[in-house]
Amino acid sequence: MAPSHAVRCCQRGLSWIPVIFINLVVCWSYYAYVVELCIYTIANTEEQVIYLIVFHVFFFMFIWSYWKTIISKPASPSKEFCLPKADKELYEKEEFPEAQQEILKKVARNLPIYTRTGSGAIRYCDRCQLIKPDRCHHCSTCDRCVLKMDHHCPWVNNCVGFSNYKFFVLFLAYSMLYCVYIAATVLQYFIKFWTLCRRRAIEHCPENHLPDTHAKFHVLFLFFVAAMFFISILSLFSYHLWLVGKNRTTIEAFRAPVFRNGPDKNGFTLGFRKNVTQVFGDQKKCWCLPLYSSLGDGYTFPIRLVNTDSEQGNVEHQGIKCTVDGQTNPRPLSESQNHLLGNNMHSEEQKDSSPANIEVCQPVSITMENES
Repeated sequence: MAPSHAVRCCQRGLSWIPVIFINLVVCWSYYAYVVELCIYTIANTEEQVIYLIVFHVFFFMFIWSYWKTIISKPASPSKEFCLPKADKELYEKEEFPEAQQEILKKVARNLPIYTRTGSGAIRYCDRCQLIKPDRCHHCSTCDRCVLKMDHHCPWVNNCVGFSNYKFFVLFLAYSMLYCVYIAATVLQYFIKFWTLCRRRAIEHCPENHLPDTHAKFHVLFLFFVAAMFFISILSLFSYHLWLVGKNRTTIEAFRAPVFRNGPDKNGFTLGFRKNVTQVFGDQKKCWCLPLYSSLGDGYTFPIRLVNTDSEQGNVEHQGIKCTVDGQTNPRPLSESQNHLLGNNMHSEEQKDSSPANIEVCQPVSITMENES
């Protein structure tokens, strides 16, 4: 037991290396921009003040959203998704998968789950010993099930999911703005220093070029680093904006969620505006701030495609309640979820992505399940 514990401790320590690296780069960029560029290189006071004010705005928002992503604890399923003690003992005693599935189906009737594994079975995590809510997956790195899991990001040493996905998208946005602002404002000085580097004697340097000082290295390297990070972050940020617009996670983009009638990659799509609202909230003044404002509870999600499920019961058209075997589902919609169930819910994706054997209805608040 001791060696395995030591290994886990080493793994936890090593997992912080990417975070430490990012913070060291950011600290150096702060010194290079504020001290070496603005103080030692720029002679115009007005230009210095403007550069420093805008820089600190982007820097503060970047650091705020980055650390919110890091420290936000991934949301995990509640105890109600764990098997009752008696059913758990029966499940562990059964040797046949079919018999185990019957036990899971009996428990799942009382839970708001509507998606399946690729083979149509109830999704169950043997590691966490619980029935997985819709869009929940097990993270092997964190060793836990995470609600609406998107991916595990080593650069934040955390799982990106329901509890911090908004923070992660804002972190990408502000890091991109931080890099492009640095690159844009440093460019003219980068050109002057680069020209200077090609001259051996300072006395032969034209008047419009800068003298050869210790700031030269920092300014030159700062432009290269900012441009490199901007290019790499731009593609990742664009991809996640596309995911937000489609109301998908990274996992769902590679493997479509499976419903009773088969996989449907657009099953959670409610239209662009409501997809964005589900992640960023219904108060636009909070969209740009790394404050938690996502809608829902992480267990149930409005969906676009509905068909009567004989095992799970009927789902009412308004999305106000679900019935299971004639009984009202114990999980009513939260007030924030009801905001997603207003008018104009049809999206453009509905026109060309509805399976032929699934009836297109207005969104209903039920949950979906993806195979981990």
